Order: sequence, then C-alpha cells, then structure tokens
Amino acid sequence: MIAEAIAGINYPERPAQLYEPIAYTMSLGGKRLRPLLTLITCDALGGDVKAALTPAVGLELFHNFTLLHDDVMDRADVRRGKPTVHRRWNDNVAILSGDTMLTLATQHMCQVSKTVLPAVISLFNRTAIEIYEGQQWDMDFETRNDVTEPEYMEMIRLKTSVLLGCACQLGAIVAGADEEVQRAVYDVGVNLGLAFQLQDDVLDVWGDAATFGKEPGGDIMNNKKTFLLINAQRLATDDDALELRRWLADEYAMRDMKVPAVRSLYERLGLREHSHKAIAHYSTLALEALDRVDGMSDDGRQMLHDLIVELIDRQA
Repeated sequence: MIAEAIAGINYPERPAQLYEPIAYTMSLGGKRLRPLLTLITCDALGGDVKAALTPAVGLELFHNFTLLHDDVMDRADVRRGKPTVHRRWNDNVAILSGDTMLTLATQHMCQVSKTVLPAVISLFNRTAIEIYEGQQWDMDFETRNDVTEPEYMEMIRLKTSVLLGCACQLGAIVAGADEEVQRAVYDVGVNLGLAFQLQDDVLDVWGDAATFGKEPGGDIMNNKKTFLLINAQRLATDDDALELRRWLADEYAMRDMKVPAVRSLYERLGLREHSHKAIAHYSTLALEALDRVDGMSDDGRQMLHDLIVELIDRQA
C-alpha cells in the first residue's frame, strides 16, 4: 500500500531539473518505516488506514527532504547504495528539490479530515522545528570536543527520534485516540528512534556494505560525533587517547588505514558492547511504552512489538 502510494505520486514534468531529483529520491526505496508506523498504529487503534495513508506518505516525503539537505551538508556521496542528489546533479538542485519536497509533504499532511487537521498540522510543525534544531546541534558538535553522552542523546532525539514519535502519534490522531494514548504511542516511537540511531552508529562502524547500503566508516572518516566517538573520548587513556587524537587531527588519513584503526580502538574500549547495552535500554523503554497503550488490538500490539524487535536486530 505504501509503495504503491509513493509510486503513484504525480509529479509535474517541468521543470525537469526540479522534479526528476524528487522522483529519483523517492524511487530509491528504504524501509518506509515512518509511514509504516503511522498505518500500523492507526489500524491497531481501530482507525481507517486509508484515511492515514496520504499524511503517512507526507511524512516519508518530509523525511527524504531532510536527507537531501543532510547529504549536501555532510558532503555524502551515496544514499541507499546510489549517488546522492547533490552528486548526481548539484548542490543547488538538491536544495531546491528538497524545498519542493517539504511543500509537497505539507500538502499531503493537510489531506485529513477537518476534525483532526489542526492536531495533525500542529504535530507536524512542532516535529519539523525539532528536527531542524537537532540538525543544528549536530553541526555545532562538529567544532566541539567536549560533547557529552546526554547532549548526544538529546541531539538524536531531536534529529531522528521525534519523527518516529510523530509517525506513531499521527496514526493515533487519525484513529481518534485520546491524548493519553497519543502520548504513549509517541513515547514508543521516540524510544524506538533512539535505539534505531544508536544501531545506525554501530552499523556505520561494523556493518556490511552489501546490506548497509553505504560503505561503513563514513562517520569515522568525517570525525562525526557519534555515541561511539564521544564515549571513546571519555574513556580512552594514555596510548589510546593519543592515538585517537592523532587520527582526529589527520585530515589526509587514508580510509583503509583510519577506519580499521579507530574501529580496533573502539573494540579495545568495549564500546561495541556499551552501545548494544544502550540500544537494549531504549528498545525496552519503547516496549514498555507500548504496554501502556490502551485500546489497542492484540494483533496490532504484536505487530508493533515485532517491528521494534526486528529494527533493533537489523543489519541494514
């Protein structure tokens, strides 16, 4: 249903430089996690899935809009195994096509009943602002060497997790759920998002390029302030700390040397295990929030439970 709805988006033919990158981006696939969470939550709470489909697609458009701009800011060359828009076209195309995707997303979000429209738009706008705040914090962290784990967790809550919370709450709103239920399903999505991003940090270091969709080690090469790097800076002493500082300072380090070296350092510091404990913690919080949701069908609850477990165990 989601794939068909996305494939069925009717983009104008002209100007081609504006719309072709959007169609290209949306054709690359992905997990479609956000619209999936919306539809599953709506259905589990007794709502009309068809009524939730168009705004759910709007969330996917919005998510991909953020990726277009993120790729420009991060100078990323590959997304989902294919050239990013700014590499295939150029920066200006990526920025303008991304802007257009944001407006298309808003148009899709507005296609709900008048009774829930104010709540939907309020949630969407709040979420969008929080994501922009998270992206700014992420960029600010690039010039800091004193980022703490709590600061990092707040950044990824804003940049990544709130959109998953929004997806779940959107489904609840369309289903007509009360505010207490909406808050509970929002917590499901936010905690899932935290675990999801931490798993992304792990996969960028230890993932398999064939399944991950991009070459692992990008965060290491870019000195990205991830859960792993922040904790490495906190825990490393003596020789490990010296080695880490040397790699961070080397602007000309070769990928085939820097990535294995930093990966090995992370392993010596026990950071793979530390990350998996944090992932387990937030996935447990997501499941506990799911248990608090009243009025959810047994099948729907089980489907969300299974999805959470599957996403945390993923290798891509």
